[in-house]
Amino acid sequence: MLGISDAMLCGCAKMLALQVTNVYENGDAAFHYDYCEDLKDGRGFTAGIAGFCSGTGDALEVVQVYHKLTGGKDDMSQFDATMAKYAASNSDSTTGLSNYCAVWKKLGNGDAKFRQAQDTIRDQMYFAPAMAQAKILNLKTTIAQAQLYDTAIEHGAGTDADGLISLIKRTNEKVTKDVAGTSGSTLNVNGHNIDEIAWLNLFLGVRTDDLEHPKEKENQGGNYWAQTTYRVKSYQYAIQQKEYNWGTSVKILDNDGKAMTVKCSTSPANKKRKRAAKPCHKGTKPKVPKAKDPKSKGPKSKSHKSKGPESMSAEGN
Repeated sequence: MLGISDAMLCGCAKMLALQVTNVYENGDAAFHYDYCEDLKDGRGFTAGIAGFCSGTGDALEVVQVYHKLTGGKDDMSQFDATMAKYAASNSDSTTGLSNYCAVWKKLGNGDAKFRQAQDTIRDQMYFAPAMAQAKILNLKTTIAQAQLYDTAIEHGAGTDADGLISLIKRTNEKVTKDVAGTSGSTLNVNGHNIDEIAWLNLFLGVRTDDLEHPKEKENQGGNYWAQTTYRVKSYQYAIQQKEYNWGTSVKILDNDGKAMTVKCSTSPANKKRKRAAKPCHKGTKPKVPKAKDPKSKGPKSKSHKSKGPESMSAEGN
């Protein structure tokens, strides 16, 4: 096991955190910059590495960053007015965006600046807020920091009842005594010293309860969140394997509950998506996303079953 680090996730540790969440979101560890589809879920087109939507505003933010990188006029400029209108009205209409996916796929496949724009908004809306909370908590282990990122991707990093900050608050309320452990990192919560992995186990319990019983009405439809508790079980498995700090690989459970190893990719491949994401329920993304306080973001798929790719090694349970 690697030594404890005071730094937030970077290098292979960050890459593995992103790749592990990719497994839960897409069924493989690849970065699908070129993905684009109308899921008929009330959000317009869903596209890119974090499911940026034309009807909620985060896709527009990606495009605006891309414009800054290209200097202004580029292949996405033709959609600016329509995207701004739909983002402002939270419309799922795709009228006026007839070749939107074709352009997105082309740029996602071959334009480094377009990929950079997607990375920027993902980090700004989800990764950076999660790491800010990790720093406040004084988390040192890779697994705890990565779990906050995965939570931000699914629940949002904001203060609504199902958001990351609310889950942390409910976890801290459960700390009522000192708890020793062997993680090598001790947190001070409510005046008590608690081992970091002991705290993480409490957090995973709180997250499971929230997935099974969402607080926000918009997250309760279809029982979709309850179908994604495999994300928590995967982290619980990693804890059992004492995968506290990640080097060049990490052992987790895939979405079918099978043990697998995710290996750090220093240059994420844009592989063909293993399967199209299924429609998710409406209302889980912010109407107008804000980088510092995004609202809850629900799972992209109704199905909780997705296979891992052949490129990742799997191990028997």
